Amino acid sequence: MRRELRIEGIALNTVRELPLEDQDALLRFGSPISFAIGSATILAEFNRYGGELRVNLAHIDGGGEGVLLALWKLVRTYAEERGFDAIRWNVHALTCAEPNPKLQRFLAANGFAEVDDAQYGRIFMRRQML
Repeated sequence: MRRELRIEGIALNTVRELPLEDQDALLRFGSPISFAIGSATILAEFNRYGGELRVNLAHIDGGGEGVLLALWKLVRTYAEERGFDAIRWNVHALTCAEPNPKLQRFLAANGFAEVDDAQYGRIFMRRQML
């Protein structure tokens, strides 16, 4: 039996049920945040660029039990509820201190392209239209 994933100890469905303004406050747009989801700790930053939600995943430590898939679903629901046109995912898995080949293969298999971004350098990027 799989354990339910939680963000900072809070069940995902509870996070989804929070008022929209509380969900917005949790993301702290424009500021780096660190949070635990499942067995992973993630360092991320969320930004708005016109109709696009940008998600920068700077560091992912641990995981492996579907953490990224759960995060992707949660962020997609968030973006759709707020009328974003797209989500741009930037994953800094190429230039971190200890690159994870398994994560890199997973990202490549799920539509992420290795790009040389003017702002971030070499990253995995995926633009997800909504």
